[in-house]
Amino acid sequence: MTATTVARRLTTEILALLGETFEDVQGHYLDRGTSLFETLETISAEEASRPVSATCATIAAQVEHTRYYLAVLGEYMAGRKPQGVDWGKSWETRAVTPDEWEASKARLRDAYRAAVAMIKTLEPWEGEDGIGEALAVVVHTAYHLGEIRQALCTVRR
Repeated sequence: MTATTVARRLTTEILALLGETFEDVQGHYLDRGTSLFETLETISAEEASRPVSATCATIAAQVEHTRYYLAVLGEYMAGRKPQGVDWGKSWETRAVTPDEWEASKARLRDAYRAAVAMIKTLEPWEGEDGIGEALAVVVHTAYHLGEIRQALCTVRR
């Protein structure tokens, strides 16, 4: 296989896993109906605002952190070093109104679309951070999807 063929295959596989994680379960690793966007559509603003415990984040904070993470990684994938990265601030969201919750989900969807577009332009993966950052988007988001799905067990008790 040529390097170009391997790069295309890698892009295809990463995009498939990213798509499953966010929006369209194909059976790679998630059960039907459990992608991030499918899960978020089942969550009310009230549920998203309810902390799992006194020291744990709300689901709304998980969503904002994931959106922020996508934006920061997008900068790295583009070959830029983002300035003023504040991970703590990405966790500050607590309570959200229904309108704020819808807006938060829309911002996450926009960040996801931007990440997908960026990954599609990384061929042939010449950049220093491209492959690692693209894989990190999949893995880190899958982690937060698990956190959100586990939080639902508590907030819906």
